[in-house]
Amino acid sequence: MKILAVDSSAKACSVSLVDEDKILGEFFINTSLTHSQTLVPMIDAVLKNTSTDIKSVDAFAVSAGPGSFTGVRIGVAAIKGMAMPLDKPCYSVSTLEAMAYNLRGENCVACAVMDARCNQVYNALFLIKNGKITRLCDDRALSIDELAEDLKSYNVKTVLVGDGAQLCYNSYKELSCDIELAPEQQRYQRASGVAFAALTKEPMTAESLMPTYLRLPQAERELKKRLESQK
Repeated sequence: MKILAVDSSAKACSVSLVDEDKILGEFFINTSLTHSQTLVPMIDAVLKNTSTDIKSVDAFAVSAGPGSFTGVRIGVAAIKGMAMPLDKPCYSVSTLEAMAYNLRGENCVACAVMDARCNQVYNALFLIKNGKITRLCDDRALSIDELAEDLKSYNVKTVLVGDGAQLCYNSYKELSCDIELAPEQQRYQRASGVAFAALTKEPMTAESLMPTYLRLPQAERELKKRLESQK
């Protein structure tokens, strides 16, 4: 099955075309440009450089969250816009789960972390053994310190992956457990991981594809706080 996948959940942005376990093409950037500027040209470039007609794509996949509220919405909207007129299935993939696929060649616990600001991270843990990925906990938002306490219970090599990996690694250097930082080329969200994770999911229609948030956007949180203070 040929899958076109995108990830625009954080500062890095990528597009990948995957056919089963083979990456046909992938475009990755990590710049300050907004994803609304870069995503569509990247999709066009991947299709053009792999000589692929979009009509021949079997399904579309996206990292639907957690992540940047704007970035996730851009990615979801792009996938819906391609899949809907073609009446093709879509796959919604956890951004954190997709990152675990960067480490498929390792035997370890993959600790996927995204910087959620204010000493908080979005996190999920995955056991990787002989190429098989097993989820150990749900996607969650928690403090860096709370995550450190949780990691102490795993007596195996733990590899930090994601845009919050360096932040956590700097805080966890003194922990007694075996914690490593994923190499730069494996650290960030990649659309190929989204595509590979999609192969384990159930398809959905473009109409039903929606972003997945672990907490309300900042504006909504501040409004809720103001309303509660007025009671």
